[in-house]
Amino acid sequence: MKAILGVQLVVTLLTATLMHRLAPHCSFARWLLCNGSLFRYKQPSEEELRALAGRQRPRGRKDRWANGYSEEKTLCVPRDAPFQLQTCPLTAVDALVLRFFLEYQWFVDFAVYSGGVYLFTEAYYYVLGPARETNIAVFWCLLTIAFSIKVFLTVTRLYFSAKDQGERSVCLTFAFLFLLLAMLVQVVPEETLELGLEPGLASMTQNLEPLLKMQGWDWMLPLVKLVIRVGLSVLGSMLGAFLTFPGLRLAQTHRDALTMSEDRPMLQFLLHTSFLSPLFILWLWAKPIARNFLYRAPLGGTPFFLLSDSAFDSLRLWVLVALCLLRLAVIRPHLQAYLCLAKARVEQLRREAGRIEACEIQRRVVRVYCYLTVVSLQYLTPLILTLNCTLLLKTLGGYSWGLGPALPLSPVLTAAQDGPMGPKEDEAQQAVAQITGALGGVLTPFFLRGILAFLIWWTAACQLLSSLFGLYFHQHLAGS
Repeated sequence: MKAILGVQLVVTLLTATLMHRLAPHCSFARWLLCNGSLFRYKQPSEEELRALAGRQRPRGRKDRWANGYSEEKTLCVPRDAPFQLQTCPLTAVDALVLRFFLEYQWFVDFAVYSGGVYLFTEAYYYVLGPARETNIAVFWCLLTIAFSIKVFLTVTRLYFSAKDQGERSVCLTFAFLFLLLAMLVQVVPEETLELGLEPGLASMTQNLEPLLKMQGWDWMLPLVKLVIRVGLSVLGSMLGAFLTFPGLRLAQTHRDALTMSEDRPMLQFLLHTSFLSPLFILWLWAKPIARNFLYRAPLGGTPFFLLSDSAFDSLRLWVLVALCLLRLAVIRPHLQAYLCLAKARVEQLRREAGRIEACEIQRRVVRVYCYLTVVSLQYLTPLILTLNCTLLLKTLGGYSWGLGPALPLSPVLTAAQDGPMGPKEDEAQQAVAQITGALGGVLTPFFLRGILAFLIWWTAACQLLSSLFGLYFHQHLAGS
């Protein structure tokens, strides 16, 4: 821990300062929404709706009494009234009134700065290779994952606090379904799904057994494994509930974005690839399809070795990063497709009979725009979670990007092998060293590989299942 007060801490402090100082002037999150490429629909004015209804606003009390009433009645217009929705580009001033805009801006900007710290740390380790220095980028990635879970909780709370209990029932139903699936996934053999849970648990229990025997608690080993598996199942259920409505929303915006880009085949190809990216992630851990095929590909009846195990692990990391960047690249068509829901709702209103209050028409148009940042968080949070889990998988799992040798593991993982503290070290440092050594013996690279691989694979599985259900719902059930 001596080397923690070094270059990485200076970069961390500088990054935190820049993030605080530049946020009002330079924000990637704000640019993503407010650079002028997105446009929104403005609600029709009350004067326009009055003109369509054939009613003029009374100018004073005499006019109201002359018309036979003292208080103006609620303005109602025909549902098929031919009013037009005006468009305007989305600006930063407009975005300030959006719900959760400040939370959205802070979270996305923090994820960007966290990625910058990680890139610097990777370059720093690649050039200098400080073997005994703590990798501070790990803590940035862990914080980003923690903030992702917090964003999931904030957005999901909206559905539980709604008056309509249908959305709450959908979340609970999918949570129970994903709980069963998470338990089933953990019993799949490693020869089929190489998540690394079994080797990881074996490595953890092998190092934990001597510590428990010293205290006479060796009977707790099976209980510890059971608690870990139950914890992963509960975590998988929570992620499934969190990703239910983002998947439903993604399916809707995907369909609408494809419709809006009918004359752009390249964009449609990217949209299809982005939508199926969770399926590609699932394939990466299917051992007969991915690793075995590339490791011993059949070529004319003779096995042909394409990639080694280490090269395949590096390729899998690159594919994960590329798929995350692809989904980020096509965010604008999805957000614009969502904003165009205001026009679609008005057109659906015109196909109905009867009259409707003017304020209800305005509310239907404004509501779409007000929830833009919520939709943006639903789109970006799974992406940020997957990307940071991938970066942690590379660092804590002892993998390499394939550009050089694997980086040395963080001291948190190897401190158990460090020598005893010197006599000049105080008691606090000795206690920290003992705790670090115990954690290093339990949180082995194989154990962390299994946990992080499970999180990445499971997030992709939840996204795929919820988005496919969303396609079926919007295609066959929504209009019925």
